[in-house]
Amino acid sequence: MATQNSPLLNRASRKNYFFEPFGRDDMVDGSSAFTLLDTVETYVDSHVDLLQRRLQHHSDRLRSKAEEVLKMRDFSSAGDNVVGNLERDVKAFKLKVSSRMTKLASSWQSAKVVRTREKISFFFGVMSLLFSALIFGLAPQWVHIAYTIQALYLLPLRVYFYKKRAWHYFLFDLCYYVNILNFIYIWLLPQSPTLFVACYCLSHGSLASAVITWRNSLVFHDQDKVTSLFIHIYPPFSFTVIRHYYPNAEERFPALRELQHLNPLRALLLSGGIYLIWQMLYWKFVFVDRREKIESGQRTSSISWLLNSKSSVIGKTLSKISPEGRIPSFMLGQLAYSIVTELPAVFILYDSPFWSGAFLISIFAVSVWNGGGFYIEVFGRKFERELEALRKELAESAQASPPSEPSPTIHTLPDDGTTSLQSHQSSSQELLTSLLVEAPSTTTFGDKS
Repeated sequence: MATQNSPLLNRASRKNYFFEPFGRDDMVDGSSAFTLLDTVETYVDSHVDLLQRRLQHHSDRLRSKAEEVLKMRDFSSAGDNVVGNLERDVKAFKLKVSSRMTKLASSWQSAKVVRTREKISFFFGVMSLLFSALIFGLAPQWVHIAYTIQALYLLPLRVYFYKKRAWHYFLFDLCYYVNILNFIYIWLLPQSPTLFVACYCLSHGSLASAVITWRNSLVFHDQDKVTSLFIHIYPPFSFTVIRHYYPNAEERFPALRELQHLNPLRALLLSGGIYLIWQMLYWKFVFVDRREKIESGQRTSSISWLLNSKSSVIGKTLSKISPEGRIPSFMLGQLAYSIVTELPAVFILYDSPFWSGAFLISIFAVSVWNGGGFYIEVFGRKFERELEALRKELAESAQASPPSEPSPTIHTLPDDGTTSLQSHQSSSQELLTSLLVEAPSTTTFGDKS
């Protein structure tokens, strides 16, 4: 029979200790299993515990060595001073680490609140991409229906969240105006050639190119980015299918019977006229009626966002213009931009299924590239900056700690006694240095435990 101190019991207790973080309660919570944030959270918690235990081990070892020196030499006052300095340094260091780790823990806990929403967004984004590809290959006549159903889910959420954040002036931008026109054509006026030409040109012009100019990203877990990509890439996708891949499209959309080919001048004039209607409504509602709110900073519009953006070429150009001329310049620039971006659709895409597909692939590839940059550069660098900030705070704490003041009696010690006391002081500095060096290496983003 194994006794209380038997190796079998010790081994079992150690086993239970190591597997305690993965208890039944955590396993039952399937909503947080196998996620990136949960893995990183478990990883950080284990290494924080390892760091604290290592610090406690070094602290006990230094304290025991200092007590041994005091027993060997009858210089209690000098020994108390050394031990006191060591304890103060270790306590200050532990307090700094503890406060920083508390901030990190609170940030991870707050992230749990939005995980369910991010999972829903991730699920919706991936399944939407899969179903869109399957519908396009198996039943292209359902693409415009998928476009409508997804819009009924995403656009009301966009209105709710933007209104909540006081960003609802963005909802008056051209992209939402064109999406509304698209639904009017698809469900109310499919026989109107004028409306079809305007929707086709604007969808392949300003909306599709906005994926590049506004840096839309395919980031599945971010509902805001998924919605922004949807309202810019799904309209040209839907109208490309209607024009080139929809079986017997003239029966469902009679306007196509009169539009075997586009007249470039007529197409640009029609889309330009529809654009000017939106531009005048936007100018009246935003730049005139709500000008005071925008200038005071209570509301944000596209032009104010561009002016405050440091990386925007358009914003840098507008900032060089006088305040009185910024709005007219912005409106004229938008009109010119709209016409230029419609030229490929008018002269090439409308008559070529091949180049239409290549155009959509290139636009989608830009969004995928931007999404990869978000995951790798933004998400990874954010965690890296957090660790770097922790390392700098620890380094500043070590430099700010006052050095131990030598007692006059220490200089009268024999060589071996002086060496012993100095070795304890150097050990404390080595402890701080080793922890500073090892902390980033034990919690580097991307490592596997």
